[in-house]
Amino acid sequence: MQRHIRTRAAIVTAALVVAGAVTAGVSQAAPEHRAKPAVSQAAKPTKKQIAALFDGWNKALQTGDSEKVADRYAKDAVLLPTASPIIRTDRAGIVDYFDHFLLNKPKGEKIKSVINILDNDSALDAGLYVFHLTDPTTGVKRDVEARYTYEYEKRGGKWLIVNHHSSVLPAAS
Repeated sequence: MQRHIRTRAAIVTAALVVAGAVTAGVSQAAPEHRAKPAVSQAAKPTKKQIAALFDGWNKALQTGDSEKVADRYAKDAVLLPTASPIIRTDRAGIVDYFDHFLLNKPKGEKIKSVINILDNDSALDAGLYVFHLTDPTTGVKRDVEARYTYEYEKRGGKWLIVNHHSSVLPAAS
């Protein structure tokens, strides 16, 4: 019986050594033999196409409908808004922010834009913009200059904002 147990143990040990060697060999295979991640077959977007995403967002602002604005954001988007200290990380939070912000009838206007195309399905647009606002109670108009960054991803064939940071432009020093 002892001999049978030692023989089985030797067979199991040998099998584990072979399996380990095969696994090590697979992990050391040349890169061209490894599975490649799926890559979108779509062409890279142009800077003009990415710039147009802001125009669509700005038009959504003009509707005064916070739901339409929120439709431009991914469900897991992060919004660091211009006029609120609260980080918005879900649709309800984004809608809530725009419910209040849209009362000022904002209209965005880019001053300077720097667009980086990261790959076929992602891009960044960062720069400076000004919001033309109208106080809902007094009708007084004012402009607020701000810095912005939009991170866009193409999801399900649609470009969405996945990260949006906007902050009031600090005074020059």
